[in-house]
Amino acid sequence: MRVFVAGATGVLGRELVPQLVAQGHEVVGMTRTASKQDLVRSLGARPVVADALDADAVAQAVASAEPEVIVHQLTALSGKMSIRDARHPDRSSVAKMTNRLRTEGTDHLLAAGRAVGARRFVAQSFGAFRWARTGGSVQTEADPLDPDPPAPLRPVVEALLYLERAVTTIDWGEGLALRYGGFYGPGTSISLDPEAAMAAPIRKRRFPIVGGGGGVWSHIHIEDAAAATAIAVERGRPGIYYIVDDEPATVREWLPVLASALGAKPPRRVPRWLGRLAAGEAATVMMTEVRGASNAKAKRELGWKPRYASWRQGVAQGLG
Repeated sequence: MRVFVAGATGVLGRELVPQLVAQGHEVVGMTRTASKQDLVRSLGARPVVADALDADAVAQAVASAEPEVIVHQLTALSGKMSIRDARHPDRSSVAKMTNRLRTEGTDHLLAAGRAVGARRFVAQSFGAFRWARTGGSVQTEADPLDPDPPAPLRPVVEALLYLERAVTTIDWGEGLALRYGGFYGPGTSISLDPEAAMAAPIRKRRFPIVGGGGGVWSHIHIEDAAAATAIAVERGRPGIYYIVDDEPATVREWLPVLASALGAKPPRRVPRWLGRLAAGEAATVMMTEVRGASNAKAKRELGWKPRYASWRQGVAQGLG
């Protein structure tokens, strides 16, 4: 099929495009930066340059490709995101731009898809942890999200929900929103790169376990995330899917293992009140109260199975 990948040079795009090409698809990769056209070509795709926030430019780029499937992987996030950005996403320029890409950018791609008669739309959402502080520790797509997330994260959550509603309710094709777990592996914030956003503070013992560390997180290796996306390009009913591994885990479980894999000393432990004072309420909730996600629907309906079934295996073998 002809597949249009918006965000082709992002962390996931760089893994996804070669997989799509290897499966025989004709891929056009959109990038905002003209200097990245050679990177797109090296991945096996034909490059097209467009600003995702420019509706006319997106329309022209998609029209030139005439795709059957559009894949939306646009964010402004990177492995260089600062700790301040993570603490105050409502103030962060990175998060604000990503929110715009998940709202305005989504609208532009959907309009372009409708205009060219695309039949399928696959978009990136987020599901590393569930903003639902009631119910079981592992939840499914059918479980409700927290209606009142911490204030600094409300714009992020609202943008994600906007994207999911817009994509999964299209009337001109099949729309799938993939709620990825926390990425780890080459190029991500959890990797052997000494500057990786999460790895760097873990190595410096600046990423402590807050309170009891009972927040449940779901992870996914970047290669597995790309593999699931490549499958979603070809099949799967419209709707939301969690793309996570088989083992959601509490912070107190996974953080010491990750620290060891990174060659760091065990993480410090701090009481909840100190964590809230130092890192803010949003980070404290993430460390102590959030819920994990189940991948049962993706495995059942997409026929997908992660190569790294557990983050334990992944961080031991797949960080580099």
